[in-house]
Amino acid sequence: MRNYKLTYFDGRGLAEVARILFVAGGVEFEDIRMERESWPEVKKETPFGQVPMLEVDGVKYGQSVAIYNFVARETGFYGKDNKENLGIDQVVHLVSDFRAAGSKIMRETDETKKAELVKIFCEEDAPKYFGYLVKLLKDSTSGYFVGSSLTLADILVFEFVTAMEKRFPAAVKIPAEVEALCKKVLENEKIKAHCDNRKDTPF
Repeated sequence: MRNYKLTYFDGRGLAEVARILFVAGGVEFEDIRMERESWPEVKKETPFGQVPMLEVDGVKYGQSVAIYNFVARETGFYGKDNKENLGIDQVVHLVSDFRAAGSKIMRETDETKKAELVKIFCEEDAPKYFGYLVKLLKDSTSGYFVGSSLTLADILVFEFVTAMEKRFPAAVKIPAEVEALCKKVLENEKIKAHCDNRKDTPF
């Protein structure tokens, strides 16, 4: 049996998708949550100077998408064949682009400029990327992004959207199709229990 250790800050951020995958798959892992002051020392131990970091049987790996894909395979939430994997991967990378569109908001320190960036993100970027996601869901007959059951693609969009709703509660309009997808994700009892009981964190 493999040993897994997931290292990240004490927040949801880029580690939460992997946590949800482990929980949903019923796979035990060590959830290592460091404080900010520990980061300089932990950073020296990471492969690329960033987190999340996943340690598998003593070997350390970086890059969040690589970690998601691996954990999805390990827990049974990747595709049934290469075509399904391709469908999942396109959603994963689309969400990465969506996230990147909003990342400059987090780096802006001037409050006036930040407000302008939030307006652009909510009125231009979010509708564009949600439009892509809605089209994928409408092309599906199951209500899931890929295949007929829950996969990494659904879990990733669910976590991204719920985090966005927390950060911009009154600004971003979530399409009905995406809201329905998020409800389907919460039909998984393990995921619902995890989300209901997880610690409330700033990010």
